[in-house]
Amino acid sequence: MPVKEYVGLSRIVGPLVVVQGVSGVGYEDLVEIVYRGERRAGQVVLLEEDKAVVQVFEGTKGLIREETRVRFLGEPLRVPLSRNLVGRVLDGLGRPRDGQGKVMASLKRDIGGLPINPVSRVYPRSFIQTGVSAIDGMMTLIRGQKLPIFSGSGLPHVRLAVQIARQAKVRGENEEFVVVFAAIGLRHDEAEFVRRGLEETGAIKNAVMVLNLADDPTVERIATPRVALTIAEYLAFDEEMHVLAILVDMTNYCEALREISNFRGEVPGRKGYPGYMYSDLASIYERAGIIQGRRGSLTQLPVLAMPNDDITHPIPDLTGYITEGQIVLSRDLHRQGIYPPIAVLPSLSRLMKDGVGEGYTREDHPELAAQLFASYSHAQSVRSLATIIGTEELTEVDRKYLDFARRFEEEFVKQGFEEERSIEETLDLGWKMLSLLPRGELHQVKEKYLEKYWKG
Repeated sequence: MPVKEYVGLSRIVGPLVVVQGVSGVGYEDLVEIVYRGERRAGQVVLLEEDKAVVQVFEGTKGLIREETRVRFLGEPLRVPLSRNLVGRVLDGLGRPRDGQGKVMASLKRDIGGLPINPVSRVYPRSFIQTGVSAIDGMMTLIRGQKLPIFSGSGLPHVRLAVQIARQAKVRGENEEFVVVFAAIGLRHDEAEFVRRGLEETGAIKNAVMVLNLADDPTVERIATPRVALTIAEYLAFDEEMHVLAILVDMTNYCEALREISNFRGEVPGRKGYPGYMYSDLASIYERAGIIQGRRGSLTQLPVLAMPNDDITHPIPDLTGYITEGQIVLSRDLHRQGIYPPIAVLPSLSRLMKDGVGEGYTREDHPELAAQLFASYSHAQSVRSLATIIGTEELTEVDRKYLDFARRFEEEFVKQGFEEERSIEETLDLGWKMLSLLPRGELHQVKEKYLEKYWKG
């Protein structure tokens, strides 16, 4: 399609510019803004008769309406794709940010992606080992799943995301695994922590980092997760790798979505977020999965900070509807100095039941996890009772539950940032915790597993 060029802008509204008198322009077409020799990228976000609204990725600061030229390139925003992307650091639009030069690629794809045909989807089965006991043992991440982490402001969700990116692996010979880490609107210190955390351990060699900083243009933030997932889809379904896409922080993405929506003058929905935020988030999260006939898989781990720790806020609420479970971080555990502060009881992985057990992790895993959940839940009830009547009035068994809860948090949930545990180490540690309780209290596990693993 030929490039169309127009001189002069009708309006400038925040990061948006309005061009009047256009024809033959398509929705989401890429745009080049030229002002006094400076070039900026943009994208068509709204078309009304002969008027086009363009969001400018680098912002509109300094532009003068009469002197600005707009060139409609006739194609959507595309990202270059190649195996050479592994080990690279890119910006939110897919351009090199590591000083290593241009990405050599013969293939480019629209960042909007293509939806996976439901008929060709394969049900997720095998697990991804994160090296974090609370996740691997209690809410196992399955290949092809989308499992979000719900955090709060000030909690170490970025730290946990980096630890998972460094430690995650799939088990089996000849299985290629790569992490695509999308940093969305992170502060400079957080982004540096992510970069350093991946580089110092050499994990960056098996990772692609798409980096959008807090002071980068808001509009770029909208593109960042889509750029990352386009790369992840290519590596998973073209190069047949197993890919884990970590998206941190989706709250920053939603805030950018709300800001752009306000500039467009759209009718706001809950708490000022656009009414289409559900379908917009779904267009991101539903890009995870496994396709029939392809060896690779695309697993998503979105991370979001819940505003005011409110799990009913629109961002975690809508995310929960679309995804298959959640990992919830606890402020109380964080105050106790427990890292990672994963709240086990409100967390779950809805696909865990089909990806653990014999042939996947270990035969005792499903029942061990169920018993740990049940015992820890009962221990929380005992804790509540102890605050009322005192520990002296508790039965001997109840006092054992109190000891179990304390050690479960301090030994099973808690582990060092540099500490990686295999699934076997996690399961053995789980049995060590259950061995603190009387055998007669363990109703969720078969007798043959008690005979083999219980050491009470």
